[in-house]
Amino acid sequence: MPDTCEFLERRRTGADGESFEHERPYCTAVDAFVQPMRADVCAKRYDLDPESDCEFYRGAKGAGSITGFDGAGTTDSEAGGS
Repeated sequence: MPDTCEFLERRRTGADGESFEHERPYCTAVDAFVQPMRADVCAKRYDLDPESDCEFYRGAKGAGSITGFDGAGTTDSEAGGS
């Protein structure tokens, strides 16, 4: 297994061409830059693993919710809707 999540990239420029002084973590699963704390999950630091600890990874892989609750089978009133 690789040392980092397959969806993690480090980028020095944004989509608008803006350059950054340092590389920033970018998640290709959601096509967005992510916060450094989230990148800790991507980099598998502190015994974190994207397969079990990242909803972006799990969503991209079709693995379901981290909590095991994805809202399927609930009514609108149970989900907080009207």
